[in-house]
Amino acid sequence: MTQRFNEAAQAWDSGDVRQNIARAVFNTLVSRIALLNTMKILDFGAGTGLLSFKIAPMVRSVTGVDLSSGMLEQLEAKNTPSLRVEALLQDIMEKPLEKKFNGIVSSMAMHHVEDTARLFEVFYAHLNRDGFIAMADLDEEDGTFHSHGNEGVHHFGFNRDILRDTIEKAGFKNVRFHDAYSVDREEGKYPIFLVTAMK
Repeated sequence: MTQRFNEAAQAWDSGDVRQNIARAVFNTLVSRIALLNTMKILDFGAGTGLLSFKIAPMVRSVTGVDLSSGMLEQLEAKNTPSLRVEALLQDIMEKPLEKKFNGIVSSMAMHHVEDTARLFEVFYAHLNRDGFIAMADLDEEDGTFHSHGNEGVHHFGFNRDILRDTIEKAGFKNVRFHDAYSVDREEGKYPIFLVTAMK
């Protein structure tokens, strides 16, 4: 999976779909959560930073963590003296970060993680008291969303009720689902949600 993302990294931002998803996720996120200039944010599965760089001007810092060095190279190339996202090549499921955050965001990365329950436990451990999560991903789909095939895809979207239960079992409160976007193709519609919760 990592090799595929490394190979796709250079052209990742081309085309409208990923740009539109990131924009819609950001707009939904800021309509539900107040981002403050004191906040330190972790972007899980940050990729090329499509979401990170929208959030960065509003907060104290954004750290983008990913397993693909190619993606993070593209992210780092976007840094400027006035706007910077820290790039970290690390599997926080295996090796947690030695710092905590006020919020954790993610866009379209969760379905690549096999153990969702463990993922939210890891998120909980990385948050300060009263920290938030804001995770965007697909509603349940039939496996046709990824036109390149499903290598490295562990979930064909998520059932909201099951995911709510998983998030609550990890210790989170005030779990809320918000409709964020829909990718509409000839073969069907693929709704994308943003789920928010508090530690």
